[in-house]
Amino acid sequence: MSFSPQFLSGRDIRQKFLTFYAARHHKIMPSASLVPEDPTVLLTIAGMLPFKPIFLGQRPREVPRATTSQKCIRTNDIENVGRTARHHTFFEMLGNFSFGDYFKEQAIAWGWELSTEVFGLPPDRLVVSVFEEDDEAFAIWRDQIGIPAHRIQRMGEADNFWKSGPTGPCGPCSEIYYDFHPELGDKQIDLEDDSRFIEFYNLVFMQYNRDADGNLTPLENQNIDTGMGLERMAQILQSVPNNYETDLIFPIIKTAADIAGIDYAKSDDKTKVSLKVIGDHVRAVVHLIADGVTASNIGRGYILRRLIRRVVRHGRLIGIGEEFTTKVAETAIALSEEVYPNTRDRESVIKAELRREESRFLETLERGEKLLSEILDKKPKQISGRDAFVLYDTYGFPLELTQEIAEENGLTVDVDGFEAEMEEQRKRSQAAHETIDLTVQGSLDKLAEHIHATSFLGYDFPDSEATVEAVLIAGKSVSEAAAGSEVQIVLDQTPFYAESGGQIGDRGYLTSGDVIIRVEDVKKESDIFIHFGRVERGTLTSGVTVNARIDRACRRRAQANHTATHLLQAALKLIVGSEISQAGSLVAFDRLRFDFNCPRSLTAEELQQVEDQVNSWIAEAHPAAVAEMPLEEAKNKGAIAMFGEKYADVVRVVDYSGVSMELCGGTHVTNTAEIGLFKIVSETGIASGIRRIEAVAGQSVLDYLNVRDGVVKELGDRFKAKPEELPDRITNLQSELKAAQKQLEAVKGELAIAKSDQLLSTAEAVGDFKVLVAELPGADAESLKTAAERLQQKLGESAVVLGAGSDGKVSLVAAFSPLVIKDKKLQAGKFIGAIAKLCGGGGGGRPNLAQAGGRDADKLPEALEAAKSQLIDGLK
Repeated sequence: MSFSPQFLSGRDIRQKFLTFYAARHHKIMPSASLVPEDPTVLLTIAGMLPFKPIFLGQRPREVPRATTSQKCIRTNDIENVGRTARHHTFFEMLGNFSFGDYFKEQAIAWGWELSTEVFGLPPDRLVVSVFEEDDEAFAIWRDQIGIPAHRIQRMGEADNFWKSGPTGPCGPCSEIYYDFHPELGDKQIDLEDDSRFIEFYNLVFMQYNRDADGNLTPLENQNIDTGMGLERMAQILQSVPNNYETDLIFPIIKTAADIAGIDYAKSDDKTKVSLKVIGDHVRAVVHLIADGVTASNIGRGYILRRLIRRVVRHGRLIGIGEEFTTKVAETAIALSEEVYPNTRDRESVIKAELRREESRFLETLERGEKLLSEILDKKPKQISGRDAFVLYDTYGFPLELTQEIAEENGLTVDVDGFEAEMEEQRKRSQAAHETIDLTVQGSLDKLAEHIHATSFLGYDFPDSEATVEAVLIAGKSVSEAAAGSEVQIVLDQTPFYAESGGQIGDRGYLTSGDVIIRVEDVKKESDIFIHFGRVERGTLTSGVTVNARIDRACRRRAQANHTATHLLQAALKLIVGSEISQAGSLVAFDRLRFDFNCPRSLTAEELQQVEDQVNSWIAEAHPAAVAEMPLEEAKNKGAIAMFGEKYADVVRVVDYSGVSMELCGGTHVTNTAEIGLFKIVSETGIASGIRRIEAVAGQSVLDYLNVRDGVVKELGDRFKAKPEELPDRITNLQSELKAAQKQLEAVKGELAIAKSDQLLSTAEAVGDFKVLVAELPGADAESLKTAAERLQQKLGESAVVLGAGSDGKVSLVAAFSPLVIKDKKLQAGKFIGAIAKLCGGGGGGRPNLAQAGGRDADKLPEALEAAKSQLIDGLK
């Protein structure tokens, strides 16, 4: 029963699989990005995901047969990574697909041929499973392939029936398992025993459609979707105990072990788990960053950040003190670049992102681990939700990390309590904002049979005749609306642009006889345009014909700002980096805002170059070419798509030849010269890895300059200086102010010292020590520190705590002598930090001298009283 497979590298396994199916008329398709086109899925989680629209009948097939090696990410079992033999976040799924071409018989025959003849797996080492009701597949395996019936396991729907959702295409599965221990015999085969069996090939037979009642009807076109785990096949063929020790991952583990100065083979299980986590996660983050994901606190950016942080922490656990992620990433890039060249192409971006995130998290770790250590020192039965929330909210310590550390110490975290604290924070946040719900979808749903999609005429016509299909007041349908009414109006056709793609809705008027409605905004609900406005004169009646006319001046401003946004993106890609991509935008009448992925702030020189480039393109008078074309054709021509946006099969392309070509449904100038001027107002960071540029274009530039000119004139009058003299005048005033502030601080310090000397007589003796706790009204933090140090030195072996309140805020200082620290085990940093919490704050410092602050000055007397009581008890 012994079997020594021929060693095949991961590269060879991948190539043999693709070559096998290519020889059987399958087109080899490239791996799709880990960032899927499907907006319902955060990341590419399966090999079939890129073909999902074909399987669901949403897109026609391009080829009848395909084969791929698809990179995938799953984090639902992240806690099992490194602990089991084959759980991963990043993995490659080898697949062969039939779109209404071959079906069960061929898929099973090829799957068996590939497994036994190409990869050389002995038939007596293989066991298969089928759906319990799939007699057809059972018969094919038994009668045509020749597998003994007792080695064909029937399994239930939970294991062997694939479905795309509650309704839609679905079908039974059949899986091939490898048996590591055939010597145990065939009598009691348990495929759930993953120490003996590993599933390496899954065949999905998509043959039914499930309706809302759960009824199954045969599909007209039956499909095949299969998946073979590359890492799992590598484990089998390379005769290693787990996926991590294959040539796909182990070189990364080896690099991490070398950095830590340890030997993987001689390491204990805990160390091996950490090394496996590093090996797995580094592969994942390298491919995520290569595919355009940047670390953030939401969505796929949060997944990336979480994976990087787990790498860093597990590096710390095995003794790596310095930054190391870029070194292990280099190994991962070298392993992948032949098949996925974008990892090498974006090497600098990958390493920059890792350096930045590792550096930030090391700071977070240091702060959070210190507090968590203090919590654990109290020997709690459970880490409270409040403590977990403080770690998260104040120190940026992820809940998952708190849970991991708690588990390592045999504890749990009160997750319900944590969620309750989060909910309270959300309520506080919501209470600070006023929200207005403008949706009228509920009422439109009731009118759906009378309302059809609005025809948009605004690309070609600034005004048009239109029929009022519905009038709503406060979201409720009415037959008429009198003067003064705030209304929502639905027209059968309109020249008004509805807010979308970052561009705000048009303004203008609707008129009919003596009836005038001022339109202030336009939004879309599905394909229905809703005009928000006010009846200024007369009575508006549903069904009447109106003249719809946009405010042309506002439209021109929006067009200038929108086209300038396109030029801005092109300039950023040209000057800052081709990897720049849009992360959001706003096109208003008076300004534009452009959010983009970039790991750093732009230099003043770069911003000036970007601004100059945009103005250069404006002056060159590039004409616009607008056309509609199939999505794939647009992409092939190089049109830029908004990241994460879902597009129809036919798209609108706005092209300023040689400068910018984007998929866009907004309104634009017919020639860049119409913009006139472009001016960058600011560049800031709004989230990790996301920058924002605010700018103005066209008429808005003149408005912007007029405001600035007015400010300069006013300053000139106040300072009695010419505009060019203002910088020097202001610099001199700042210098004078700083000098005055230093003098004031010195006086405050002298006053605090003078006052503090009067406190010496109030010190109380406690055994061999003296305790002095007092308030110094009006003293700032630095003065308190000076006074506390002076008092402690004059008192000798003593503990001094001083506090002061100003403008509702609290400053606290503790100064402890050497014997207080050594004999009584009291530390100024820990002590004053706990006292500051009574004032709604915190802080800390060295054992002998520490400062803290608070937000509630009313609690200062209570806090000082507590400090005095605790010191007296502690020094007895």
